[in-house]
Amino acid sequence: MKIVVLVKQVPDTGEERKLDLSTGWLDRGASDAIADEINERALEVALQHKDSDKKTEVVVLSMGPADANQAIRKALSMGADSAVHVVDDALAGADVVRTAAVLAAALQATGFDLVVAGNESTDGRAGAVPAMIAERLGLPLLGSLHSAQINDGDVSGERQGEEGTLDVHAALPAVIAVTERSAEARFPNFKGILSAKKKPVTVYSLADLGLDAAASVRSAVLSVAERPARAAGKKIVDDGNAAAELADFLVAGRLV
Repeated sequence: MKIVVLVKQVPDTGEERKLDLSTGWLDRGASDAIADEINERALEVALQHKDSDKKTEVVVLSMGPADANQAIRKALSMGADSAVHVVDDALAGADVVRTAAVLAAALQATGFDLVVAGNESTDGRAGAVPAMIAERLGLPLLGSLHSAQINDGDVSGERQGEEGTLDVHAALPAVIAVTERSAEARFPNFKGILSAKKKPVTVYSLADLGLDAAASVRSAVLSVAERPARAAGKKIVDDGNAAAELADFLVAGRLV
């Protein structure tokens, strides 16, 4: 079985994220870059299946600039067998529509039995790319899974619905997306870190995938403004009228 896991390099979620006011894009140079944790959990799903079936091949796929290779190498050190990296300057600022189209093309070029992704990245937070990829590939999607079980011909899992827990399944090939409630990712060991340097990474451009760089689809950013600084709160001193002042404050703010 060949499992492809989508990985992404994102700004450190522990630091403040900022927009580039000249482009309206996320300023990725304003904080350290790390591998997205939700993708590491997706990789753990694939690696656990590989632990039980040594014939399984796990490939990580990422779209991003050259330095996204750092996230790819970490995934390889965790246990993935190889990687595919889509790099092209024309993809700067790509929206979810363009991202899904490129990843779908890369998946077709790579080949797979199962695609595993996180339910949403921690930078874009759209949560739409796995579904868009499944639609483009004409495959079933099992989204927002808390757990997943991969078998020879199908995949199943558990997700939380509005009215209770749902047990879902689909025949392979398929696309699944896991949540932060899925298995916590393993840490790379010393052997994995050393072996990651020798594992193959295939690099594709848009031309390699048969895609037209001039046809990039992006959301149009019409205006950008910095978030205003928080105003100081109002301090109420109880001199006998505090309750009335507090009530007036809540009513003025339409909080009651």
